[in-house]
Amino acid sequence: MSATDEQMHVIKSGIADLVPEADLVKKLDRGRPLRVKLGVDPTAPDLHLGHAVPLRKLRQFQDLGHTVVLIIGDFTALIGDPSGRNSTRPPLSMEQINTNAETYICQAFKILDPAKTELRRNSEWLSALDFEDILRLAGRFTVARILERDDFAKRYAAGQGISLHELLYPMAQAYDSVAVQADIELGGTDQLFNLLAGRELMEKSGIEPQVCLTLPLLEGIDGVQKMSKSYGNYVGLTEDPAEKFGKIMSIPDDLIVKYFRLCTTLSVEQVDTIEADLISGAAHPNLVKRRLASEIVALYDSPEAAVAAEVAFDRVFKQHQAPEDVSEFFVEHGNTVHLPTLLKEIGLASSSSEARRLIDGGGLRLDGKPVAEGTYDIPWSEVDGSVMQAGRRRFARVRAK
Repeated sequence: MSATDEQMHVIKSGIADLVPEADLVKKLDRGRPLRVKLGVDPTAPDLHLGHAVPLRKLRQFQDLGHTVVLIIGDFTALIGDPSGRNSTRPPLSMEQINTNAETYICQAFKILDPAKTELRRNSEWLSALDFEDILRLAGRFTVARILERDDFAKRYAAGQGISLHELLYPMAQAYDSVAVQADIELGGTDQLFNLLAGRELMEKSGIEPQVCLTLPLLEGIDGVQKMSKSYGNYVGLTEDPAEKFGKIMSIPDDLIVKYFRLCTTLSVEQVDTIEADLISGAAHPNLVKRRLASEIVALYDSPEAAVAAEVAFDRVFKQHQAPEDVSEFFVEHGNTVHLPTLLKEIGLASSSSEARRLIDGGGLRLDGKPVAEGTYDIPWSEVDGSVMQAGRRRFARVRAK
């Protein structure tokens, strides 16, 4: 197998699209390090495993000897990426963008090798464009081409508003590729149009066009929706190790191999072996899932944290005991406690309405005993000193302040 074939085997593992594959082969055959671009808009401060998927692929490129160009879209974040949206994104302030960017960079370097990463902000070149530059750039795109985007087409057909600045987003992202002269650009499957726009603009600018590589969107732990904080099905990179372990153990069995390919550092060959063993029945899904959870916790925390997280998991789910290190909260109280308010206050629910849904679904326990549906107000004496369990993995002890 040639050096190019070996690299292509690694690069193609777990991807969705590679457009055009022949161009990437030609670039690799030259034997020089390629410039591999990923642009991210810092619209949220915390990353989850879904965000980490393209970063993992970037790290593979680095390990193959290539240079990663990580572009923080501090300028494009002022527009807001309309990909997959059915409405205009609310604008962020520059202060929010900068705060989110610093957090993103810190978390990204848990995965990327800083020595092989070129970190850029697209305000370097986009904020320098004057109106004449923008007109010339816009002249290289047509409205018909922009409206080919699935999300724009659907919104237009439905009579939903599309702000003019949203139509400029693919153009701005495409100009990033020209500015850094990317050989390859990565993105999710929902980003293919934007990546192809960059390829088209590079051609029209007389630059060798980039190859577009897309990665599948990672399903969340529910196995249905894409991983997202808004769906509550995410695994955060900075979450407590035990929480990460427990969440990974809850994924459907049919996602095990996908999570290994997209979320761990195991080699392609190792994952192929795991997949073959699962198909043949030589490996039990539960044991393989434990290895997956341990790999992910060790990756973002430490091997020691992975061992402790597995012990904590067994304590709760096999021995049906509360964790040893339950967080304690001291609260002011009256004779009666309104549980939805209390759950929100101590962080076992994000809102009072979520707390009510938890109770009505039988998901709240006090010292292991389920709280009856519709029970929102109970005497303080039943809460004081008890271990409250919300769902399968969240625990807290409440005491008088």
